[in-house]
Amino acid sequence: MTVTFVTTNPGKVNEAREYLAEPVEQLDFDTPEIQSADLGAIAAHKARAAYEHAGEPVFVDDAGLFVDAFDGFPGPYSSYVHDTVGVERVWRLTSEEDDRAASFRGVVAYCDGQEFEATPEPVDREDRRGRDLAADERGAATTDEQVRTDDGDGDALPVKLFYGVVPGEIVAPRGDGGFGYDPIFEYDDRTFAEMDPDEKNAVSHRGRALAKFADWLAERDTPE
Repeated sequence: MTVTFVTTNPGKVNEAREYLAEPVEQLDFDTPEIQSADLGAIAAHKARAAYEHAGEPVFVDDAGLFVDAFDGFPGPYSSYVHDTVGVERVWRLTSEEDDRAASFRGVVAYCDGQEFEATPEPVDREDRRGRDLAADERGAATTDEQVRTDDGDGDALPVKLFYGVVPGEIVAPRGDGGFGYDPIFEYDDRTFAEMDPDEKNAVSHRGRALAKFADWLAERDTPE
């Protein structure tokens, strides 16, 4: 089975191909994005829109930088804060705090128009748009969930979510690689910007989410 990664970033597609046994195709489609403090709700909305557009199995991703001292901010608003405030200012604000702990959190959302069988992991069918996923993830950041968001007629498409989290610390900018917040996010004594792409992908939040997605997809595709 071929799965389609709906993203405008070909680098993400290459990373996904390293994890998934199934062929991965790219669909360059700018999915609509709701405003929410819940990464899962944002990704689920994008996945449903992508499936409606493509009419075939699709997955999308969403991610953010969560700073403990700021109660998880910027979180789902990371891209906006990066573009308006900038990495240097985020570092300066965090440097004034005693606690500089942070995490990169990501979610991969899969939709193929079908129901998903329950797994040992939680199955969530609530409307999550008003919930704070950052708080939920403290206890269940590495579980995958089935999420159904009611679209008003009780017949919303189910979406399977897979989370990946990388704990780290905000530090003064170092390194010439990566993008976004990579220069100020330190993991295992190096910033993401100091790692080469293969090293970063091996520990990244997206990679961890993709690994869970790949395992689940392989089990789902295996005949009993």
